[in-house]
Amino acid sequence: MREIASGLQFPEGPIALPDGSVLLVEIQRGTLSRVTSDGKVTVVAETGGGPNGAAIGPDDKVYVCNNGGFEWHQVAGFTVPGDQPEHYCGGSIQRVDVGSGRVETVYTECNGHPLRGPNDLVFDTHGGFWFTDHGKIRARERDRGGLYYARPDGSLIREVIYPLDSPNGVGLSPDGKRLYVAETFTGRVWQWDVTGPGEVG
Repeated sequence: MREIASGLQFPEGPIALPDGSVLLVEIQRGTLSRVTSDGKVTVVAETGGGPNGAAIGPDDKVYVCNNGGFEWHQVAGFTVPGDQPEHYCGGSIQRVDVGSGRVETVYTECNGHPLRGPNDLVFDTHGGFWFTDHGKIRARERDRGGLYYARPDGSLIREVIYPLDSPNGVGLSPDGKRLYVAETFTGRVWQWDVTGPGEVG
């Protein structure tokens, strides 16, 4: 194993590009960044908040789950995320134009309920995407999370499964017929049969 780049501020959501570079989010820094094969790090866009999972959509834009930010702590030499910060700006799904660095907010709520801490997303062959909302933790309470489906053009967002216990990663089987969600605190991975775009059995 070889280290390519260091000093990144809590990187996550890597996207391998054809030119050998990698797009990733830096959650603590609030950016979408590019790392080239020689280790050079360049900020592509300032997302603010807490950019988390990222994926390229059918329009070649990068879609980002923004969890709204964390408190940050140093524990035994490691940087770790904590509770909802004082400057929490809400959760959202963002769209980033990699060429210009322009950031647009696509979704901030579903059925009148605000997104709290969107975490990860995966696109299907229909051009829509599944995403998890991990929720946020405060001193005396914790949000319940859920699984959502949305279209990238902002025309539809649907709460598919609620509640889940801090859902984190989400993925589809190669044939798109099964959906998987990992829950952080329970240590579980859930599986559902996909019966249609945004629908599970």
